[in-house]
Amino acid sequence: MSTHPPGEPISHFFYSSRLKLQFWDFGTEDKPPLILVHGGLDHARNWDFVAKALREDFHVYALDLRGHGNSAWAPGALYSIAEHVLDLSALADIIHGFPVSIIGHSLGAVTSLMYAGVFPERVGKLVAIEGLGLPIQQKQYPPAERMRRWIEKVRDAETRNSHSYPNLAAAVARMKEANPFLSDEVAEHLTLHGTNWNSDGSMIWKFDNYARVFPPYGANLDEAAQVLRQISCPCLLFWGRQSFAQDPDADPLTREIANHRVVKVDQAGHWLHHDQLEIFLRETKAFLI
Repeated sequence: MSTHPPGEPISHFFYSSRLKLQFWDFGTEDKPPLILVHGGLDHARNWDFVAKALREDFHVYALDLRGHGNSAWAPGALYSIAEHVLDLSALADIIHGFPVSIIGHSLGAVTSLMYAGVFPERVGKLVAIEGLGLPIQQKQYPPAERMRRWIEKVRDAETRNSHSYPNLAAAVARMKEANPFLSDEVAEHLTLHGTNWNSDGSMIWKFDNYARVFPPYGANLDEAAQVLRQISCPCLLFWGRQSFAQDPDADPLTREIANHRVVKVDQAGHWLHHDQLEIFLRETKAFLI
């Protein structure tokens, strides 16, 4: 891949199971590869502040998951963990340079952890921001009911109109409502890169509404534990103390990762790489470099 001057990342596309997916290349050539994987209903440019800080030491790539950012929406209504792992594996093969380092957030962290368990020889180090328990499913519903509930949610999504916003300020306000820790600057940046314009000038989020619905199978607790046991690389697990996510020390899946360390961050919610960027970068650089 060609070199380019510091500044804005370069947009590239690749194909995975017939879908055209985007990734952003932050440079720099001849440095070890680092892949960034965003969370659900998010987009790759949420990593800009992290990527620009780490590009001095890594060749940084940020993936738009299927149904998110500028990547294609999947046909049908199924966005499974297995498909996200498939897409990550395709990008990693294109980048090459194994073993790669990976940073994932939320759904992206689940995907990254599963990838590291399926391809343990291909991952050198892994940073997971709140990637345990989301969206791994406990067996609280028997199979038939689980399938029925999924069908009902998909049918509801078919009739749901995506919410639009009259202007950027209104969309930014919604972004800050979802994460009150965000500064005005970060909230506007995330909104600018996470929206499209409708024909009437209103703004709409880029992600596919069907990506909201977790599939009814393929990510249960027992199977996830078996995959996590295969991870051989060191893992750094972040948790925001003000997050809705479970404390990883209370999650039985954490114990399945043989080589891990948990970092708990105060005054941080689920998006702690935004909420406490300096702490996140300090701990991550010390771990990766």
